[in-house]
Amino acid sequence: MDPQALFDTAMGYAEQGVDIAKDWLLSPAAWSQFGLLIAAYLLARLLNRILGPKITQLLTPASGANKLLATARLFVLQFLPLMLPLLAYAFTAMGEAAVTAMFGSGPVIGFGKRVFLFLAIRAFARDILTDPFLLLLGKFVLIPAGALYALGILDPTIAALGAAQVNIGNIGFSALALIRGIIAGSLLFWLGQWSNSQSSTFIEKQEMRPAIRQLTMKVAEFAIFGVAFLLLMNIMGIDLSTLAVLSGAIGVGLGFGLQKIASNFISGVILLVEGQATVGDYVELDGGEAGTIIKMMARATILETYDGKWIVVPNEDFITTRVVNYSDSGSANRLEAEFSVSYDTDINKIPDLIQAAVLKHPGVLSKPELPDVELRGFGDSGIDFAVEFWVEGIDDGKNKYTSDVLFLIWNALKENDIEIPYPQRVVEIKGQLPA
Repeated sequence: MDPQALFDTAMGYAEQGVDIAKDWLLSPAAWSQFGLLIAAYLLARLLNRILGPKITQLLTPASGANKLLATARLFVLQFLPLMLPLLAYAFTAMGEAAVTAMFGSGPVIGFGKRVFLFLAIRAFARDILTDPFLLLLGKFVLIPAGALYALGILDPTIAALGAAQVNIGNIGFSALALIRGIIAGSLLFWLGQWSNSQSSTFIEKQEMRPAIRQLTMKVAEFAIFGVAFLLLMNIMGIDLSTLAVLSGAIGVGLGFGLQKIASNFISGVILLVEGQATVGDYVELDGGEAGTIIKMMARATILETYDGKWIVVPNEDFITTRVVNYSDSGSANRLEAEFSVSYDTDINKIPDLIQAAVLKHPGVLSKPELPDVELRGFGDSGIDFAVEFWVEGIDDGKNKYTSDVLFLIWNALKENDIEIPYPQRVVEIKGQLPA
């Protein structure tokens, strides 16, 4: 728009404002409306002063009150700052009805009523909204809309935005639809994120297989955001049939450039349904990646190693390559610990002695098998044995089964005076020793 034309428009609005102010100041009907505004505000203030402490006392939960009821009362109590402007708005509305009946119109008191509503909106956005996103929305959307309403120019502004057209390809919509879509989209997807968090918390508390739990959470997430997207399209007034071309382009993209993403997504669904690997399992892949599964996402699975590193593994790798699952989340695993004794030992005593010592460990299982002591061979320095034992979990991280068992073996051998050999060599010297 030309700067001069914009300046002339602004001056025209300013002159209209001056004329309205003169009419209000010189009209006896306007003076009575000012009086009613002041009376409505004072009455609202008096009632707020009387009722405010009583409502606060009534809604403040006592110690030991029911948690759900106490939460509901505190939720209602946080709206108490709105009582003063809303009371003033209500009394002003009654005064406006009386003035309109007597004089046919009440522009002054109508303006005051809108101002009181604006004050209520500002108090709501400033004092009640605590979420960062909602606070931002209240500051930059709710308060400006309330200000436009108070000035009486909200409807003309909406009409002007509705008349401005925006075209993107074959899709056309108004500037009002664009703004409304941005606001509604932000609010819908914030609500979707909150709903997804609440549904995930609820599903986590249910007793079901970890894989089914993860799949249920993903289905709920896709459903929530799918509904949010459809609602957004409807709010913006976009006909979904116009997206057919875009959907076809996306399909072609999936067939060529996005096939890996689609493959990983489908592989993730298969993993969740079959339950061959789930959150909490310790797995090792052909590529050497090993760790505990801490999160299964639509595209990839995250492994956490025992040194705290995170490995992002595409879901397709769990389907197309060999995966060793140590089932750290519940299945038993067999470990072994090697040791040696000297050749002076009566080796027939070793199996019972070591088996009893290993069973003292609280993590060693008696099923599916008791600890099994095996004679492995006759070494250069001593007789080699190994004890095989079953535990829940794997031998790393917080569990040091092999280390603990070796301590038990050491103590058992020492208590029974059985020598643990160390490497020995015989050195033969030919000829005489030097003087």
